Amino acid sequence: MLAFVFCGFSERGTDKHPGKTMLKNTERSWGAVSRALHWLLALAILGLLAYGWWMNHVPARADRFFHRSIHANIGYLVLLLMVLRVIWVVVNPKPALPAGTPKWERVLAHANQGLLYVLTIVVAMLGWAHSGAHKPTYADWFGLFRVPQFTSQNRAASRFYENWHIYLAYALLALIVLHVAAALYHRFVKKDGMLERMVDGRAQ
Repeated sequence: MLAFVFCGFSERGTDKHPGKTMLKNTERSWGAVSRALHWLLALAILGLLAYGWWMNHVPARADRFFHRSIHANIGYLVLLLMVLRVIWVVVNPKPALPAGTPKWERVLAHANQGLLYVLTIVVAMLGWAHSGAHKPTYADWFGLFRVPQFTSQNRAASRFYENWHIYLAYALLALIVLHVAAALYHRFVKKDGMLERMVDGRAQ
């Protein structure tokens, strides 16, 4: 899996520079930074979704604080990476969709990507809010430092934030399934190079 994720980061970036690693996006493909953030976030988010379900259903109740602390610590990192990715998207051009892409596909693609960004940040922020409202908090980041909390300890608020964190995490998972289905559709049905340019930066 890791080989798949990083397989193309040293590959060519544009037709004009066939042997050069391109950090920034071009009009035809994603740069190395965008691809790295994409795959790191994909692995982290899917891991958190799976781990979040597991920790709430499998471990003994006495062990759940430990697992939830790890979940929260990785969640803080995901939020930071997501903010960096949004900033990178703002300052870089987004590769254009292939010529001839129907309008409905363009609308769905933009909507899905935008909602993925928004929901990832909202889910992470709800988890952070739950941390501050929970007693004890999940502020200790792997024993290295304490993450500032912006909510006060309150049992009712803690449950509210936790419930919406879980509900929207399932919505995020549904969006990810649609995103993966679309990528596979482009790869095996349309064969238009959409997946390849996110894997190895290959311009089509």
